[in-house]
Amino acid sequence: MDLTTLALIGIVAMIVLVFMGMNLGVAMFLVGFVGYYLATGNIMKSMQLFQTVPFSTASGYTLAVIPLFIVMGEFALQSGMSKGLYDACERWLGKLPGGLCLATIVSCGLFGAICGSSSAAVATMGKLSIPEKRKYNYDIGFSAATVATGGTLSWLIPPSTGFILYGITASVSVGRLFAAGIIPGVLLMLAYMLAAIIVCKRNPSLAARGQSYPLKERLRSLLGLIPIVALFGIVIGGMFSGIFSSSEAAAIGAFISVIYALVRRRLTFKSFIDRMASTLKSTLMIFQLMMGAYVFGYFLTITHLPQNLAASIAAMNVHRLVVIGLMFVLYILIGMFMDTLSAVLITIPIFYPIVINLGFDPVWFGVVIVLVMVLGTITPPIGINLFIAVTLDKELDLMSIYKNVVPYCVALVIVTLIVIFFPQLSVWLPNLIYNA
Repeated sequence: MDLTTLALIGIVAMIVLVFMGMNLGVAMFLVGFVGYYLATGNIMKSMQLFQTVPFSTASGYTLAVIPLFIVMGEFALQSGMSKGLYDACERWLGKLPGGLCLATIVSCGLFGAICGSSSAAVATMGKLSIPEKRKYNYDIGFSAATVATGGTLSWLIPPSTGFILYGITASVSVGRLFAAGIIPGVLLMLAYMLAAIIVCKRNPSLAARGQSYPLKERLRSLLGLIPIVALFGIVIGGMFSGIFSSSEAAAIGAFISVIYALVRRRLTFKSFIDRMASTLKSTLMIFQLMMGAYVFGYFLTITHLPQNLAASIAAMNVHRLVVIGLMFVLYILIGMFMDTLSAVLITIPIFYPIVINLGFDPVWFGVVIVLVMVLGTITPPIGINLFIAVTLDKELDLMSIYKNVVPYCVALVIVTLIVIFFPQLSVWLPNLIYNA
């Protein structure tokens, strides 16, 4: 059988297995193993994948950054940093049109500076903001859609799990990716806020103005930002300045967050075990996906499908941005029906060689990929953030969230297009920091 045909059959088989309910990591590992055997005809060579891939994945030094940043976020959450953060944003922005929604968006963006998990941001900020919005008769569907959307900022504001996995999979500097995400992340946060203001201006019944606070109380609320700003400054600032690597930064951040939770008397033996169990669960899920993706990547590489696709696209007489546009549309369609993190791990081995062959900056492409991942988390019908948001209040239903998330999706698409057409928004800061 032709190797390209075998690769295409493997991709279809893997997708079918996933939609039949098989775990994605297992599906990629299984299809990759069988495909590798059919491509090489050597069962012993294929069996070596079981021997080498799990160990090399679990023991890889670069992957240590994942559980360490997860630990940092878990214990920062346990320490109560998120409460002081939301209170400060609410006091400064609550009086504006849709002010509590603006406060939610900004607090989610700042929360991303200590937690790279979009799901955690939605759950945490939702529990803080939904009851507050109820006091001012905010539309519950619009409130939940805002929380689901704001949580996506954790994918762009470093440390981001999406950037870490893309960097490891594509062999791109995680530090440069973190720096590249800052400006697009701020731009996306402003776009979300603008969308919320426009919606609330057009339909004031969705969100009333919040309480007005005296200047003294607003200034005092800024004290709640100090722990997050300090932790972000030490971890990300130390990494950008070259004092320590990304793995060392993650370890230092994890240590500081644990100590801070102890000092605040917010850490008990039970909560410590719970946070470590949550970290272990998240880490095992990610590592399982990585193992499957590596085996699947070996299979695709030996069939030369990525290289053949890159050569075919290079031979096409179209502008290279057209190719990126087609990838963007494909990712939107995939994100509607598949977990975005999984979709990226599947497609990077295929698309990355094409992007490099077309002369694009891999750091810029990483930002575009993460923006598309963000869109997948809030795109109906399978947007994970929407499913998390619907659990925040017993009166919520998915249809009301689907309807109210549309303006935010439009804002996200616009920001993604801006980043595509103006690559300097992504590469200027990492080039400045790393003198490249």
